[in-house]
Amino acid sequence: MKNIDYTLYLCTDRDLMSSATIEESVEQAIKGGVTVVQLREKDCSSKDFYELALRVKKITDEHNIPLIINDRVDIALAVDAAGVHIGQSDLPASVVRKIIGEDKIVGVSAAKLAEAKQAEADGADYLGVGAMYATNTKTDARPVTLEELKEIKNSVHIPIVAIGGINMNTIPEIKTCGIDGIAVISAIVAQEDVTQAARDILDAYTK
Repeated sequence: MKNIDYTLYLCTDRDLMSSATIEESVEQAIKGGVTVVQLREKDCSSKDFYELALRVKKITDEHNIPLIINDRVDIALAVDAAGVHIGQSDLPASVVRKIIGEDKIVGVSAAKLAEAKQAEADGADYLGVGAMYATNTKTDARPVTLEELKEIKNSVHIPIVAIGGINMNTIPEIKTCGIDGIAVISAIVAQEDVTQAARDILDAYTK
């Protein structure tokens, strides 16, 4: 499943969501136009993560939306997710590729040009670049300027998804960078009407 539309990339966050469950949050966001879902769980057991991933994958499969698992290669393989997203402190992309196989998606977080080039060389399918703006969801995120984002975009040949503080106010700037998609968390999952929030973000980014 490599022909991915990265336009509106949702990252889950149970601490921010307005919905009662992750599953509800994901389904509402998909109905609003989300094109990729990344399941992020930092503070739950492997068993709980696995069971949640199975439930979420049932929803993403019903809507034909790829499910990416954050960090956990084992969970991604266990539930047959579309792929995995890793950070700079996780296993190298080249190693993850060997484990997960050629058919799965490997995404890599990058904040520097050298990291982006290395990830591409190691077999990454796309890059998550940021944090573009200050964000409460990742307080230790390294800042990336619009100029750095454009430089990375012009230096690699794989899709670029910008992440970090992307919302209705910051989208106009991000749109000018010619990237392949935006990753959004609180601007969708924390809103009262998740479906409408996703729809509004998608319209603002694509029109």
